[in-house]
Parts: sequence; structure tokens; C-alpha cells
Amino acid sequence: MKCITCKKYSLKIICKTCQNTLLEPKILTRTLPDGFKIYSFYHYSEIEDLLKTKHTHIGASVYAILANISFRRFSDAFTFINQVYAFPIDDHVKNGYSHTAILSNALKSKNIYPIFSSLRAKNHSTYSGQTLEYRLQNPRVFHYTFKRDIDAILVDDIVTSGTTINEAKNRLLKSGVEPLFALTLADAREP
Repeated sequence: MKCITCKKYSLKIICKTCQNTLLEPKILTRTLPDGFKIYSFYHYSEIEDLLKTKHTHIGASVYAILANISFRRFSDAFTFINQVYAFPIDDHVKNGYSHTAILSNALKSKNIYPIFSSLRAKNHSTYSGQTLEYRLQNPRVFHYTFKRDIDAILVDDIVTSGTTINEAKNRLLKSGVEPLFALTLADAREP
């Protein structure tokens, strides 16, 4: 097979050279108006083509590689006094897998434990390409089904306006959960 980024022959869908050079993550920070932090590993434009594989037959493999390069490295370095739970935002299975579940699973470590199917949206409107006004008029309406009095990390693939993460954070707060911050692969806001 060929690497989807450099087109050279590779045993993996993204070769080790591209993983180590083109996909070296960095930490980008966005702060919501209430002070809540969203940390991302890439600018959207840096990995746009890879993110667009989400709805293709290679999407799960691409997301697993991106998760290992960024989320796994983060979890290996993360320490906290309490057990922290990672919640993928709306981890419905689409195209045979959940991209947010893949990202959350890469966070599994001695300090972080992923919890699946516990923070789900009742509204499944597609936000891709929509305006902020549309997003605000069509909230996700999250439902939470896990325990109270825990610390949490929210997980999503892309932060655009921040409305989805903010809504998920507010649902956790109303459910007695302390969201520490959110992690995303990419921030759509360019520098």
C-alpha cells in the first residue's frame, strides 16, 4: 500500500516518516468566554485531508494513527491527583466506528479512563459547514448517563465555534461532574 500523505510505499496507511515529521503534534489552546480551556494538537488546515477521511473506509485507521501520535502521548504525560474520566462527545457509530471513541480510547492510562456511550446528543443535526447562528439555533441537547462527583475530560475531533464543547461541558456540570478541559485533534480557527 502507499502512504496517503507522501504516496511512498508503506506497511501503514501513513508511513512512519510522515508520522514523525508531518504529524508532529503541538499544543494549541483556546479559551471559551467562561474560562474553559480547549487544547488541540493541530490547526485544522494542517490535517484537513486526514480529517476528511472520517467518513471513508480508511477513516478508522487514520484516526487511530492520529490518536496515537497526539492523544496517547498526552495521556502518557498527564498526571492528576484523582482518577479522570474521558468522555467522547456523541460517540455514535457512523461508517462502522466512532471517531471520538477512537480518540478517547487512546487516552486510556493509569490516570485517565475512557467512558463510552455516556454523553450522547439527542439532536443529530450536522454542523459541518454551518454558521454559528445555525449551531446556536440547533443545540445538541446532550444526555449524560454516568456517575456524579468525578473529574472529566471532553474529547472531540474538531473545535470550530466551541458551541458543542460548551454545551457538553454545561451538561456535565448540571450532572454533578467537574469538566477539567477539552481535547480535540484540530482547531478550525487559524492563527
